[in-house]
Amino acid sequence: MKKILASLLAALAMVSGAHANSGELVLDKFPKERVSDVAAVQNGAKIFVNYCLNCHAASFMRFNRLKDIGLTEQQIKDNLLFPTDKVGELMKVSLDSKDAKAWFGATPPDLTLVARSRASHAGSGADYLYTYLRTFYRDDARPTGWNNLVFPNVGMPHVLWELQGQRAAKFVTEADPHNPGKTEHKFEAFEQLTPGKLTPQEYDSAIADLVAYLQWMGEPVQNQRTRIGAGVLLFLAIFTFIAWRLNATFWKDVK
Repeated sequence: MKKILASLLAALAMVSGAHANSGELVLDKFPKERVSDVAAVQNGAKIFVNYCLNCHAASFMRFNRLKDIGLTEQQIKDNLLFPTDKVGELMKVSLDSKDAKAWFGATPPDLTLVARSRASHAGSGADYLYTYLRTFYRDDARPTGWNNLVFPNVGMPHVLWELQGQRAAKFVTEADPHNPGKTEHKFEAFEQLTPGKLTPQEYDSAIADLVAYLQWMGEPVQNQRTRIGAGVLLFLAIFTFIAWRLNATFWKDVK
């Protein structure tokens, strides 16, 4: 329990910093139907293992839990495990936290509950992640060479740049409506510097799959919970109708 609380607090601290630096943040809407799309969640799990699990752990999730999204144990072994891993092991990383802090300025947070912890007034945690992973841009002033619109001065490099390609961000200087006499920089558009392996539409789809997996990982039973909830509401509706008709029949001869 203490580890789970520590993970949540660390993620929340990063979120608070992101919103404090981003000002008025408008998040893109994550396509929520992806979470119930088994193929999308499976693809998201593949992207997560190949690109995220090198630095970020998901230490409260076991590999064999991926059977809940339709993968067999053999498929998990063949496609999602490192040679020394066992199917029943937790999703941990070998990256030393001290090295990570020295390289990136902060220890990469555990991602098991990241989709739940990053919800805010601006949108859901899935909206945050969907926008964040699609708004990296080149910035030579940063140690990693990358920056992000959602999380300015982020320490994380753009690990998916080969898929998206390299982009620059164009900013315009405008008068600050809240502080007369002062100006502020506002984002205007992205400029594609080098092409990626995926088209923009394909990249957005891949990120939607990745976020769908992160959303599922934060609450693996959410799809079952939704189905059970719908069934309960349907039962209550039918029972209410039956009770109403029984009540009418019982009292019909009473004056």
